[in-house]
Amino acid sequence: MGNSALIPAGRIKAAHGYLHGQAALSRPVSQLAVKQPWPCIMALSQGTCIDTGEQSVSIESHSQTAAFIWSVADLLRGDFKQSQYGRVILPFTLLRRLECVLAPTKAAVLGAAREHASKPEAVREKLLLRAAGQQFFNASPLSLGTLSDTQTADDLMSYVQAFSQDAREIFDHFHFEDFVQQLAANDLLYQVVQRVASIDLSPARISNYGMGVIFEELIRKFAESSNETAGEHFTPRDIVHLTTSLVLTGQDETLHPHRIATVYDPTAGTGGFLSESDEYIQQVSDRVTVSLHGQELNPESTPSARRTC
Repeated sequence: MGNSALIPAGRIKAAHGYLHGQAALSRPVSQLAVKQPWPCIMALSQGTCIDTGEQSVSIESHSQTAAFIWSVADLLRGDFKQSQYGRVILPFTLLRRLECVLAPTKAAVLGAAREHASKPEAVREKLLLRAAGQQFFNASPLSLGTLSDTQTADDLMSYVQAFSQDAREIFDHFHFEDFVQQLAANDLLYQVVQRVASIDLSPARISNYGMGVIFEELIRKFAESSNETAGEHFTPRDIVHLTTSLVLTGQDETLHPHRIATVYDPTAGTGGFLSESDEYIQQVSDRVTVSLHGQELNPESTPSARRTC
């Protein structure tokens, strides 16, 4: 397997993280500790390092996508408080991203689900994860675009329950079902579902880095509508890139071929430091295995960090 070395992502950002009172426990990002509700969100894979010129253009495009997603708030106005907009929009955006990521292997997963229906749940889950080629799966034939207009709430919750356990837990932290029922009671659910289903969040169109930018923009809008400070919920990408470069400076020994670089972030947030570290190491080294670990206090941040693993 090679030698392993620990690179603490929190070395530079420690003061920032500890101000949030987050304890440091080394756990895989896919099993992040979640202790109490709210702030950040996002994720599903590594970020992408691009040069400053491309980044400015790409961020503008991603901001436009975020603005379109946030336009769902127009449907909510009058029936929901402004402070609740994000609690509806963020999980629906995450759901759509998960759906788009899983689309290429959906048929294979459905086939595997039929083939292994009689197997023990733990065995079946591992087989479906393999079929999905991701660290999560969905075994439902439904999608946001195919939900019924007459029993939307039931179909939607059936769809969410067909995700693998880790993904389902994310929606539990959002109290997603409560908001689904509230939307249905106000005859808004099908409209919201159709609006979200029309947004192309596929990895082919939006990189994981781009998806991080979009979620952070949504968090900023949510923080504004809630009279909170967006900076409490995420670290700007420019700062992430700079501090990651500083942390990895002088780590030549760690980045030799066939080494294992373990990056640990005790205050993982949206997973930006972890994904940036992985991308940076892949760019400046050859055949180095990167193992990402972290902890996050807020449940809405865990989707972000989990996508990073």
